[in-house]
Amino acid sequence: MTSWANTGARDLHLDLRTTIAPGTRGAREALVNALRDTIRSGRLTPGAMLPPSRTLAADLGLARNTVAEAYADLVAEGWLASRQGAGTWVVNSPAAGPPPRPRGIPGTPTHNLMPGSGDVAQFPRSAWLASTRRALTGAPTEALRMGDPAGRIELREALTEYLGRVRGVRTTPDEIVVCAGTRHGVEILTRVLGGPIAVEAYGLFLFRDAIAANGATTVPINVDDDGAVIGELDATDATAVLLTPAHHFPHGVPLHPSRRTEVVDWAHRTGGYLLEDDYDGEFRYDRQPVGSVQGLDPDRVVYLGSASKSLSPVLRLGWMVLPAELVDRAHDALGGQQFYVNALLQLTMADFITSGAYDKHIRRMRMAYRRRRDLLAAALEPFDVGIRGLSAGLHLQLTLPPGTEAEVMRRAGEAGIGLSGLRVLRHPDAGPDVPDADGIVVSFGTPAEHAFPAAVDALCRVLGGLIR
Repeated sequence: MTSWANTGARDLHLDLRTTIAPGTRGAREALVNALRDTIRSGRLTPGAMLPPSRTLAADLGLARNTVAEAYADLVAEGWLASRQGAGTWVVNSPAAGPPPRPRGIPGTPTHNLMPGSGDVAQFPRSAWLASTRRALTGAPTEALRMGDPAGRIELREALTEYLGRVRGVRTTPDEIVVCAGTRHGVEILTRVLGGPIAVEAYGLFLFRDAIAANGATTVPINVDDDGAVIGELDATDATAVLLTPAHHFPHGVPLHPSRRTEVVDWAHRTGGYLLEDDYDGEFRYDRQPVGSVQGLDPDRVVYLGSASKSLSPVLRLGWMVLPAELVDRAHDALGGQQFYVNALLQLTMADFITSGAYDKHIRRMRMAYRRRRDLLAAALEPFDVGIRGLSAGLHLQLTLPPGTEAEVMRRAGEAGIGLSGLRVLRHPDAGPDVPDADGIVVSFGTPAEHAFPAAVDALCRVLGGLIR
């Protein structure tokens, strides 16, 4: 007899015809064999609940006592477990071996000090949920269809107010395009502008990879204590330059005011564009806010921002503020519709901003990150390292004694510490005039609050074995 057990809360397919072996004594042994084989094959895994005996009996056309006795036999053999009121379930059997260990994310370090993320454990779940409810309740029907390539007007209006108030950005909703993060924005702009695109000699290789994947080359320009060396642009034929003016990654310095003016002058003179990556620009601690370069000249600067550092990178939510002459070209590069960021997420973010919850979250996290920065800086005082980036952002760059970076990275890996080495951030085409110093980049934003002190202690143990 063959049946799908489908009259109760749990389905279980058993074919008793294939389990009645020669010499067996009927349905009870056939059912025991069928269940045992199902567990051996992995179709029923440890923890899987079985149907109630009454339900399985009805589906297989057996007496309830037959099923109950079969269950009892397998409990005695160690295949199943049962408790009054809790049901019957598969446990670790001798044949199956030990239960599988919980699976973590491959490559996730024990002490995660890798840059690129804020503390996602502090994601404002309750406030975000409230915004989601309001957004979904008030969402127009057309928001559930593929829409404007620029993104939802509600979010673009909210961003116009917020970016103008907080970052000094001068724009209108019509000049904002919603994208799936800053990297996605760089991809779109590469398709629009072509190349080559000048980039900082030290910076995120993921942007260099994105530009290359879209058919353009990158040209490195040096970075010193005043930020990117803008004078080097004249020796290139770049159509645009990608910079992090508010807080350079990884050196942690802002672009000097004279160089902000210089890069705008370069763009006007050559017909090029500045692509301004506002990397963790909301987080500053010991200095006045550094406004956007876009506010100096909206016609030659593209402003790029996202919620990756402030909320979570998995939202895949970013925005571009474009010069008016690039808007239609960006829409075309997006394919004429908004395929990349779902409308309900955009509506939620719009409500999160307009309700004041985003400002509140940023203020709370700014204080939390400042405490962490102070703890990390104090812990590093005994070591012979240079520290950059104390005044803003979510990371510090530590300059190490010559020849020690590789060994620090090796020992950090053995200790389960996730870090970024400085050398991997150096542009492969950077010339001999670009310093090739040893160093590491340490994020004080990534770990959860409870895990941060242990991560700092682990880092200090690694440094203590090499550097004093």
